Amino acid sequence: MRLVWPADGDELDRDALADLYAHPAPWVRVNFVASADGAVAVEGVSGGLQAPGDKEIFGLLRELADVVLVGSGTARAEGYRGARTTPEREERRRARGQAPVPPIAVVSTRGALDAEAALFTDTAVPPLVLTAAVAADDARRALAGTGAEVVAVSGADPGATDAGAVVAALAERGLGRVLCEGGPALFGSLLAADRVDELCLSLAPQLVGGGADRIVAGPSLPVPRSLTLASVVGHEDGLMLRYRRAPG
Repeated sequence: MRLVWPADGDELDRDALADLYAHPAPWVRVNFVASADGAVAVEGVSGGLQAPGDKEIFGLLRELADVVLVGSGTARAEGYRGARTTPEREERRRARGQAPVPPIAVVSTRGALDAEAALFTDTAVPPLVLTAAVAADDARRALAGTGAEVVAVSGADPGATDAGAVVAALAERGLGRVLCEGGPALFGSLLAADRVDELCLSLAPQLVGGGADRIVAGPSLPVPRSLTLASVVGHEDGLMLRYRRAPG
């Protein structure tokens, strides 16, 4: 991998890449891959988008995060399971004062999750389930025995989840470095609540054509949110862009 901007052409090893992507806490980072014409998925899953270097960045961002946040629809469609780890990754996380493995936190308004899914059965640490207040008790009963913690994160409407309450609930558990991996509706709710500090966007050198979803869904913002370009990393024909919230 090479650093395209701000220092054109510099080669990046794993440690240099980790230094480049390091960030403070609290922090909400959103990570997506998209095609060159803006598609977020091929046949309903992001795995159809081939961005060279994206898998390495994906693993690094998970390693740096305290928690991986995902919407229930994305978790089902992408077959989510617990974060993969190695002794080397665990050692690096401990050196940063983090837990050895980041938990997965799933946002589900209705709390209707399958207790037999790999999310619960193939994981080193139990996931968190963030759901609406009216669905929390049913979710706890359905997921009893999985080890998952069910957290009510309603705002003014007890029948809906609140993105601000999601981030606050994670912070209360010492999970300040949040990595959101989608989907578009969850990204949209975080944007609406003004809780996005950074967007990491991998561009796949592919054209998908019309009909595909964008990386964000939901109502438009009253005023477009300004970002500043933090870095551009290139690998073969792929580009990994990193944008941060503009000052002020």
